[in-house]
Amino acid sequence: MRYVLATTVVTLLGALWFLTRPGPDAVAYLFMPVGGVAGISSVVALLRGGRLQPGARRFWRLLLFAVAALTISYAWLAVLAFRQSPELPALPVGAAAPAGLGLIVAMWAVGRVPLGIQGRVERRKQLVDRAIAFVGGGALMWGYGLAPLILSPGGWTTQSVALIGLTFLLGLGAIVKVSYIGGGPVDRVALRLIAAAAIVAAGVAMLALHGHEGVLLAQAVVMPAAFLFAAGAAHQQWRSAGSRTRRANVWLPYLSVLAIDLALLGVLRDGLAWPDRIVIVAVVVLTALIAVRQLVASRENRRLMSEKHSTEERLRHEVTHDGLTGLANRGLFRERVVAAIAAGGTTVLLVDLDDFKTVNDSLGHDVGDELLVAVADALRGAVGPDALAARLGGDEFGVLLPGASCIGSPASGEAVADRLLQALEEPIGAHRLLTHASVGIASAAPGTGLDVVLRHADIAMYAAKQRGKANRVRYAEGMEQPVLAQARLGGELRSALDAGEFRVHYQPIIELDTGRMLGIEALVRRQDPARGQVAPGEFIPAAEATGLIVPLGRFVLREACRQAAAWIAQFGPESVLRIAPNVSARQLHDPDFVDDVRAALAESGLPADRLVLELTESAVLRGKQISRTLHELHAMGVRLALDDFGTGESSLSLLRSFPASIIKLDKSFVDGIECDTPGTPAADARQAVARAVVQLAGALGLETVAEGIESQEQADRLRHLGYTVGQGYHLARPMPPERMTELLARSNAAALRV
Repeated sequence: MRYVLATTVVTLLGALWFLTRPGPDAVAYLFMPVGGVAGISSVVALLRGGRLQPGARRFWRLLLFAVAALTISYAWLAVLAFRQSPELPALPVGAAAPAGLGLIVAMWAVGRVPLGIQGRVERRKQLVDRAIAFVGGGALMWGYGLAPLILSPGGWTTQSVALIGLTFLLGLGAIVKVSYIGGGPVDRVALRLIAAAAIVAAGVAMLALHGHEGVLLAQAVVMPAAFLFAAGAAHQQWRSAGSRTRRANVWLPYLSVLAIDLALLGVLRDGLAWPDRIVIVAVVVLTALIAVRQLVASRENRRLMSEKHSTEERLRHEVTHDGLTGLANRGLFRERVVAAIAAGGTTVLLVDLDDFKTVNDSLGHDVGDELLVAVADALRGAVGPDALAARLGGDEFGVLLPGASCIGSPASGEAVADRLLQALEEPIGAHRLLTHASVGIASAAPGTGLDVVLRHADIAMYAAKQRGKANRVRYAEGMEQPVLAQARLGGELRSALDAGEFRVHYQPIIELDTGRMLGIEALVRRQDPARGQVAPGEFIPAAEATGLIVPLGRFVLREACRQAAAWIAQFGPESVLRIAPNVSARQLHDPDFVDDVRAALAESGLPADRLVLELTESAVLRGKQISRTLHELHAMGVRLALDDFGTGESSLSLLRSFPASIIKLDKSFVDGIECDTPGTPAADARQAVARAVVQLAGALGLETVAEGIESQEQADRLRHLGYTVGQGYHLARPMPPERMTELLARSNAAALRV
């Protein structure tokens, strides 16, 4: 900036001298060489900065030569002025030659400035627009400047007219060039300042040759031109990294039309006949109207293109982002994971909300959607601005962390997961709901497949769920073995169900006083051809986890109803007062469950009041959908039994809302009840619970069944506490249908003898 300041001082001194004239007129020719030296110094400082791109460096080197040539030319004039003072010299050929060479080199430099335009079609279009602008501006300069100068009676030298013409061409070419620079190494502002310097210099020089004092030529050149040139070099140095990409100037062709119209109007000064004047005026009006029409069409096209661009951006965002949460969707997430792995590795987190289905079922999908949005906001805050958060579907989210972050760093998978889990410790969303999430973490090195890293993260997330709510687990080698084992077991169970390896066994429910059979519980068993009978504890959890419990439960329900109806037909309606298959929570979530029950009753002909569905408290506590299902079953006449009563969290409240007919005291309250010593805390607590359950059921008009009776002593103690019905190995073990048929036959024969 010190060179800009120097040219400013020289300009002010020149203006002051011209106004006061303290010395001979030859002094005026000193200001241009001095200002030129300041301009040269500004360009040299720019080139020494070393941060210019190759195209910009070439441009400023050529301009350095041009300014040096102009400075030499005006230094020559200064020497001649002092030798010939007080008469100022005409412009000799020896002084005009370096100035003309400098202007030609400057035009060559401007012509080689890159436009930052890509594509052959776009370059051709810009070439036509530049030609329009050049012809229009050139016509105006010719009509009002160069032509009158050439035809004037003053007899101006050829070199003076040539230099003014070259200066005009340089300024016009620079203006046209800068109007279409969309980017590139040469700064737009710098080129604009150089164009202004050339135009101002040529214009004022032309005015000087039209009758103003000759010294005004030297003054006019140094005062604006050197200052603008130095300012352009300084601005390029400030923006040495290169100009930003901008839209080209769309106004210049219309200004060119205006310029050619002004040039045509200038012809009217020459005394043309009135018919010719009308033609010229019509041409001017027509070209102006065409320009206006084209301008309107251009603006409309730009508006349409802007709307199209906005629509494309919106559609692109909709294609790659989730409509509910605004997070990236599965497609974009997978695409970014692939790119991150190729770039050097990455870390992936899979986040799954715990018990989200309960929220949807109990509070509705609108509240569930609000919770998902709140979780998405919490996820954004936890991952930070450099990571990518995505909703992969339902209540599952994904996080892509930049690079393979080291464990323990703030950007590591563990740190991000901990921040998310901490954010979910407080109620979130408009309804202030408390939710938890399970997080699986997996890292991928370059060359790792997309499906591999996602599978590892999914396995880790499943392991986190197995450890309980609000956990995070990083994948480790071998972690998939339990998951694969369960998947294989699920496949085996599907094959076993198709092969008919599952059978229904039946356990009687007995009246404790008389030993009479009041009902039968239906229990599923598997008979493996190789291993023999498989305990339910080995296949029921896998069936629950894989969803196979739904078709398996449907099989048990239909077989139990069919068998009970057959026994009633064979032994009479008093032989089977009720048949009680177990129902899982997954079955209750199945939208076809009520239809399955209705179909089983219709196919077997079993009365609805003979069917009892046994449900656990955890299954009942699953929301409004299950509650509607249970009330619909109750309305059909099907009875409901609350199994394992006393082990849940809300047993008493359930009795007010759940349409139960039977309560089954859990085995944990029966075990050891016969060994309790009265007066001890454990005995008193166990018996108090058992007594409270039977009293509460009696008050509500519900039947009670004591489960897990394994000795006569337990039966006696329970009978003493008020229980009349029991079930357990002491009373009768589960048995296949053939043995149950034999038992019913003996009971029926005994009843006939009585």
